[in-house]
Amino acid sequence: MPVSVSVVKTDHASRYMQQLCKHWSHKFAVEFDDKTGKVPFSPDSNVEFKADETTLQMTLYVADAANRERMQNVVAEHLKRFAFREELDVVWTDNEGAL
Repeated sequence: MPVSVSVVKTDHASRYMQQLCKHWSHKFAVEFDDKTGKVPFSPDSNVEFKADETTLQMTLYVADAANRERMQNVVAEHLKRFAFREELDVVWTDNEGAL
């Protein structure tokens, strides 16, 4: 399964992660607390979050590599909307062999 990871530097990682999870909880069975979160977009694609004091790590799992870029953009654009007061640098690293 294609996997992409982005580690975003921000002092508001937990807040942004919780906002993203709450936003998507209207459509998906989201799980989250103040440090971790998971949004299952479909049975074979999801994003997992880990937040600490200075970073938000996002790990995106997609079943189809052709769909990866679209899903990366969806997650990044939603994050940037919630973090409009700061310019976040969202760079995805792809890991083809990960589970």
